[in-house]
Amino acid sequence: MRSRKSDPGKGKGDRKADRPTRTAYDKALGLLARREHSRRELAQKLERGGFARDESAAAVERLGDQGYQDDTRFAEALVRSRVGQGYGPARIRAELRSQGLGDATIRQLVDAAEVDWDVLAAQQLRRRYGAPVADPAERARRAQFLLRRGFAAATVRVLTHADAEDADDD
Repeated sequence: MRSRKSDPGKGKGDRKADRPTRTAYDKALGLLARREHSRRELAQKLERGGFARDESAAAVERLGDQGYQDDTRFAEALVRSRVGQGYGPARIRAELRSQGLGDATIRQLVDAAEVDWDVLAAQQLRRRYGAPVADPAERARRAQFLLRRGFAAATVRVLTHADAEDADDD
């Protein structure tokens, strides 16, 4: 039986060496083809990939000028995604802030989402825990769950106390 490796210098590991090296622009365009990215996120991924900071910045700038990268479009997609996953406004704001967006833009995007946060929080509570309970320790656990998901303390208080009243009625 003959081995497929007739030439010891041509193994699987050498195939990458035959390919032309990718530029920061090509890498960033490939990332954007999969999903939206913020400017900050793209630059960080490029730098972690071994590209120089100035080359990364130039690539991100060029993609922005061409309309392939847009922080507002990225943020709108992120808000829709997080609302669909049941996250509250505080958590969404924090994530947008970590992506380098300004407070005014964040406020505008969260307001434009037109979500009834109280209803969304109640849905998440019902989905996770089901039936209401009167036990104070369990109510505190449920309140912490909603707070971690980014819902306002006032909303959480109303929902967890309403939970207790519903449980007492049973």
